[in-house]
Amino acid sequence: MMIKRVRYGAFGASMQCAIGCLLLLCAFVAQAQTPSTTARPATEAKTLLVMGDSLSAGYGMSAAQGWVGLLEQRLQRDVPGWRVVNGSISGETSAGGASRIVQAVVRERPEVEVIALGANDGLRGLPLAEARRNLARMIGASQHVGARVLLVGMRMPPNLGTDYTAGFEANYRLLADTFDVPLLPFLLEPVADDRANFQDDNLHPTAEAQPKILDHVWPALRPLLD
Repeated sequence: MMIKRVRYGAFGASMQCAIGCLLLLCAFVAQAQTPSTTARPATEAKTLLVMGDSLSAGYGMSAAQGWVGLLEQRLQRDVPGWRVVNGSISGETSAGGASRIVQAVVRERPEVEVIALGANDGLRGLPLAEARRNLARMIGASQHVGARVLLVGMRMPPNLGTDYTAGFEANYRLLADTFDVPLLPFLLEPVADDRANFQDDNLHPTAEAQPKILDHVWPALRPLLD
């Protein structure tokens, strides 16, 4: 895993949108200064928030069988003192995540956040700049409340065209570089090449494939938990 450095000259429009989101977040926090939004006691569990789509929501299986549910079990065993909030929604897009992010981070106050969105954007052919702006809002708002962010990318099938698929992957690298966050380039990398790892829709991994996905995410996520 490579932690990339900031280059503020990149995609100024996205940064302007992210700054606007931060201003909104500041106003929201100012209105929400109740005992529930004060500093968490040292003895209280720290929060890991996952914002994803059906690939993280555990589509077609129980929540405990999905990779996020398995992550919670691993944390309880190996890194106690953490709770996992799975804010993933099946069918979620980056626009949906951007619309929910301020309330989510103010409510949950995560120390660590995993952002794993974009698959549904790509399948819909969303313009790359729009997806990039949405994810920038999410990262910026999360960092504003002090969360350490892991950005998890996705890849698109080649039938969408070389320019789009290449640009789709480049979006995640650019965001990681701009916001100085670690990037896991492809959530499904350990299972993508074997049809047996997928449900009948050929889109969602099976319950049996979920431990492989968690093992893929874990090395990128573990350093953020220290």
